Parts: sequence; C-alpha cells; structure tokens
Amino acid sequence: MLKGKAIVGGDEVEDFWALRDVDFEIKRGEVVGIIGHNGAGKSTLLKVLSRITEPTEGSVQIKGRVASLLEVGTGFHPELSGRENIYLNGAILGMTRHEIARKFDEIVDFAGVERFLDTPVKRYSSGMYVRLAFAVAAHLEPEILVIDEVLAVGDAEFQKKCLGKMQDVAGQGRTVLFVSHNMGAVQALCQTGIVLKSGAVVHRGDIGDAIQCYSALHSDQASAVRDGPVFGAVGILKAAVDVGPRIRINLSIAAKEALRCAVHIKIFDFSGAPVGLASIGCWAEGDKLRLEPGESDVSYDFDSTQLARGTYRLAISLIDPGVEYLDRFPHELCFEFGGHIQNDESGTLSQSQGHGAVRFDLKSIKTLS
Repeated sequence: MLKGKAIVGGDEVEDFWALRDVDFEIKRGEVVGIIGHNGAGKSTLLKVLSRITEPTEGSVQIKGRVASLLEVGTGFHPELSGRENIYLNGAILGMTRHEIARKFDEIVDFAGVERFLDTPVKRYSSGMYVRLAFAVAAHLEPEILVIDEVLAVGDAEFQKKCLGKMQDVAGQGRTVLFVSHNMGAVQALCQTGIVLKSGAVVHRGDIGDAIQCYSALHSDQASAVRDGPVFGAVGILKAAVDVGPRIRINLSIAAKEALRCAVHIKIFDFSGAPVGLASIGCWAEGDKLRLEPGESDVSYDFDSTQLARGTYRLAISLIDPGVEYLDRFPHELCFEFGGHIQNDESGTLSQSQGHGAVRFDLKSIKTLS
C-alpha cells in the first residue's frame, strides 16, 4: 500500500550516490585542498562536513567550531543592510554579540563595503556579497574553516586578500578545507590534497602529487571522443596531442556549412596558471581556418623550445569573426613535456629542467668591469 507507483508507466528508479565509501581523517592544523572535476562530489562533501546535509550512511566526527562559506550570501537576508547582516550572519555562525561588535570594524575594512554598509544587501553585486560573507566567516576565529570555490566571484585583489587570510588562519594552527579549480591557489595554500572522482576518493597525499593525479584525470577524459550531435554550425569532435621536437595538435572538426573561423589554444601549466595563447586564424582575410561541410582533420604545430619540463593543459575553442565561441572542446587536453636536450658546461648532454612553466635562455649583453 505504501510502495506507490512510478511517475510514468515503465519508468525505473535509479539510485545516484553523490558520495560513496568516502573515508578519511584530517588532523588539527592541516590545510587540505579538495579537488576534482565538476560533479565529483566536492560541494556535497563540504555540506556533509558542515552539517548542512545529513549523510545517508556513515557518520562524521568533528571536534571544534566550524565556519563555512559554501555559497554566495549564505545566511544573508536580502532586505537587511550590510551592517545588520554582519550581526545576523555572525550569530548564525556562532559568534556572540560582543564578539561581533569587537570585530565589526575589522570585518567591514576587510570586505571593503564601507560606503554601502547601510544599503540592503539585495542591491549588492555578487562580488560584494561574497566579500562580506567571507569577511564574517574568516573573522569568526573558528577551529575549522571550510571554503568552497565561491571566492572565484571576487576580483583578483580580493582573492589575494582571502588567500592571505586563510594562510593566517592556517598559521595559527587551525584546520582549513579548501575547494577550488584554481590549482595555483590550492598549491599555494594547502599541504595535502584529496582528489575526488565520481563521489569516491581516488587519491590522498601531498598536494603536488594530488594535483598531478587531478591532471591525469583530465588527460583520461580528454582522450575520449565527444558523443552526440555537434552544437551550432561547427564543433570539435575530438582532439589529441603529439609531443616530439615540436608539439602537434590534431583536431577533428565537423561543420554543417562552409565557413571560416579561428582556432584558439590556451596553454596552462599543471597548477592552472596560464602560460600563453596560440591563436590560429587571425582576422586578416587570408588567415582564417576554412571549413567545408562535413568532417575535417586539421593539425597545428607550435614551438616548444621555451617550455620547461612538466605537465601542461590545452583549452581549445573555435571562434567566429564576431568573436563569439562556436564550440569548445569539452575537456582540457593534457600532455607531459620532457624538456629539451642541450649541452651543459661540461660538454655532455643533459635534459633541461627548470622551475616554472617557461625556460629562458639568458645571453650576455654587456660585461661589467
């Protein structure tokens, strides 16, 4: 009698586990980066750890006061002013009125919203929202600080302030859990990393090794051919990278009609920091990629002599003359680059390797006496 029936006749109910068999321990004072692709379960994990979502199975044991910033403006009332929301949000996070009053000026200064302190927050931009929300959470002085990638909403200057504040919190012996797709920020802040894939932990260890594991997952996904129809007039069906004396990018592109477009290839190092942009097809009349109806295979080479040894990612997109994206390759393409063979001071051959993504050859311009 209580079983009910399918919404539509013949439908089957499918169980989906956002997280399954996740088991780990984080010690006091650890700064942990939680990384993975979209849909891997990162935000769900933080909601479980913040006691927002109750786990279906298992349990979570937390010792200490937790401050969470998982969504922009969490705990804010849109009709209240910034001043009122500082007290409201602080109370929700467990701060006493005396504690909020003592830190009020510091919170406002950090958020940089002095001019709009008495303005209803419904009139705030998303960046102002997140600045104020982070400022309240960061000044709670929690034993555990949980931060999702909402910091991406803020500008570069504010992100730098946030990372500095989190480093201060970590330096005081508190625990920080940080979710972000910005591998540079994760590497700068965290000592250890947890990599999630399809709701399961696939790696736990040193943050450098965790980022390498994350990059390898990118590489595995990028090797797959996109299924389904091509959207719009043109689409990239598959892409691959050949690494040799020169780096070659092989693309398979399908067009529904004859057209001309440009290929943009952005190069990132393994931490997500941009290295450069390769643009094939400038807006000069003769430089565009000409496509005929149907599927075409095209290849492009670029000089790799200045790249240092390491792991790189390519983001590939097609752009029309109106500077609108026609299509993007759904995954970032990864490749390992081993450096270049060159003579060292002893006259023997050695493989060049360096710190950073780009290797520079310095030539003496003037000798100082």
